[in-house]
Amino acid sequence: MTLASPTHEAQVLRLAKRRRLLRARDLTAHGLPTVALTRLVQAGKLERLARGMYGLPGASVSEHRSLAEVALRAPRGVVCLLSALRVHGIGTQAPFEVWLALPHRAAVPRLAQPQLRIVRMSDRSLGDGVQQIKVDGVAVAVFSAAKTVVDTFRFRNKIGVDVAIEALRDGWSKRKFSIDELWRHAEAGRMTRVMRPYIEAITT
Repeated sequence: MTLASPTHEAQVLRLAKRRRLLRARDLTAHGLPTVALTRLVQAGKLERLARGMYGLPGASVSEHRSLAEVALRAPRGVVCLLSALRVHGIGTQAPFEVWLALPHRAAVPRLAQPQLRIVRMSDRSLGDGVQQIKVDGVAVAVFSAAKTVVDTFRFRNKIGVDVAIEALRDGWSKRKFSIDELWRHAEAGRMTRVMRPYIEAITT
């Protein structure tokens, strides 16, 4: 086992300042001994934020920190539905769970916190309308505003048609998407018949 030297610990702290969230694999990728994490926690220079995740004590964090934690544990997932609406500032929903889209056969990550709501999607749907945002130094995949609004209609039985209608109206009023973009995702998701009357209502 490689022992952690003061130099190693200093390098880990510099890495923590850049990334905000650290895992053991991040140290391994930089050739640093993972035992440095334990020593820095014992010294009060790092804190254990969740299982396998570490950060600087008292560091400012984003309101979307939970999304970063999930992204680290579920790299194939895409933030969707109510959580994606929150990211885009659409509607009034404030979910306490992280809504995450996963491939049909992908394993669900075991997390004590935050709680997850899993939605299964095809690989094609998961690859459409994905954006990358940075949350506390972590790359988080989230569906675009237009794709998210269409998905609220696709999964209206899970979240309620009232939420879908609100998302469409609020997203349009805030110019989060164009009608062309919205319609493209509606066609891809086979939601044109369902959404047509609502789209016509906000554009006429």
